[in-house]
Amino acid sequence: MTHDIHIIGGGLAGSEAAWQLAQRGFRVKLSEMRGSGEMTPAHQTDGLAELVCSNSFRSDDDTKNAVGLLHHEMRRLDSIVMRAGEIARVPAGSAMAVDRDVFSAEVQRTLYEHPNVTVVRERVDTLPADGPAIVATGPLTAQSLAESIVGATGQDRLAFFDAIAPIVHRDSIDMSKCWIQSRWNKRTEASNEDGDYINCPMTKEQYLAFHQGLIDGDKTEFKEWEADTPYFDGCMPIEVMAARGVETLRYGPMKGVGLDNPYDTSEEHPQGRWPYAVVQLRQDNKLGTLWNMVGFQTKLKYGAQVELFRTIPGLENAEFARLGGLHRNTFINSPLVLDRQLRLKNGEHIRFAGQITGCEGYVESSAVGLMAGLMAAAELGGREWTAPPRTTAFGALLAHITGDAEASTFQPMNVNFGLFPPLYDVGKKVRKEAYTDRAKEDFGEWLGAMEAVPA
Repeated sequence: MTHDIHIIGGGLAGSEAAWQLAQRGFRVKLSEMRGSGEMTPAHQTDGLAELVCSNSFRSDDDTKNAVGLLHHEMRRLDSIVMRAGEIARVPAGSAMAVDRDVFSAEVQRTLYEHPNVTVVRERVDTLPADGPAIVATGPLTAQSLAESIVGATGQDRLAFFDAIAPIVHRDSIDMSKCWIQSRWNKRTEASNEDGDYINCPMTKEQYLAFHQGLIDGDKTEFKEWEADTPYFDGCMPIEVMAARGVETLRYGPMKGVGLDNPYDTSEEHPQGRWPYAVVQLRQDNKLGTLWNMVGFQTKLKYGAQVELFRTIPGLENAEFARLGGLHRNTFINSPLVLDRQLRLKNGEHIRFAGQITGCEGYVESSAVGLMAGLMAAAELGGREWTAPPRTTAFGALLAHITGDAEASTFQPMNVNFGLFPPLYDVGKKVRKEAYTDRAKEDFGEWLGAMEAVPA
């Protein structure tokens, strides 16, 4: 059939976008490489929306969990992922887990049977030159299409071992042990009152123990298909640096020179002595609620990260919005190359959706695909699109990947309450419930207003 829009990629995001558009009466061509004789290194089947890693959509608690809140909002928008997830659901306590084969089969059956969807098994090598399109090819985008994306965006993709640094919730940092200062007191115009970095000082004994912990900690093992992918020079895992010598980190990301520790003063150093070593954190979002551990890209396993990083002075009770990781990944620098409606700034007929935009996780990928579908449907129907409020899970995630994240340090991110506008007038124990209560009220108002607009 003649189509109104072309979607490239039949994973979670592409399937969700196709469903949302088809349900609104638009004819969709959905191109999926698998089934055409092509296969990615990670997939096992040619089924649409195949779950490559775990079978979990994580917490389904919409009263105090950000991803559970995202589930809630997706259900209210008739998500095909949530529909199929309920049919394929298996016991997992308060989490939502699925039989992955039943889930994929249900998504595929639903889309194949929809009169407005045509699934074509083909590899697409270049971005469409014209006509509305959504690119949802995920973190394992084929090389030829990835090269076309690089040419169109002017920004190199990250198709190497992407060693990601942890991100910490600002309100979990003990500032009685840390201080804010830029090295040599050099600050940007957007600096905090005293500088750009939170500094966590270490004594020699603390540093040596920390260095040994990096050497001894359990680390991620490579999958066979990842083995030949090199590290990116600017993202060398911290434990790889540590293995090069006990002093390497002190002359790299943990150097203390130019930083005056106000908790260690003397007559000789009234402004404070330089620490033996220091861990620096840099603001990671415009709200100032999330801070990135500078230079702390890591392949330590999650449990080892939490145990070791909580030995850092000031981070003893740290809450992590994201732990470090190491994997082959392809994603665009969305805050630079996409507008607020997920459109390519220098090619507005193309939208991007899913993990390639820099979100992380099954549900987040699906949610961005859902939003791309709604945006495209509004545009095709000649209607204005109004984004969900940033107080909602949809709005917070969308704002983060399309401009609120710092482009210079942009990395894949799960939805978390650190992406939401902060609440200052609630106690910490009820903060998460307050976030979800506010989000549900604001989402309901947004949805009501959107449904009131004539199609």
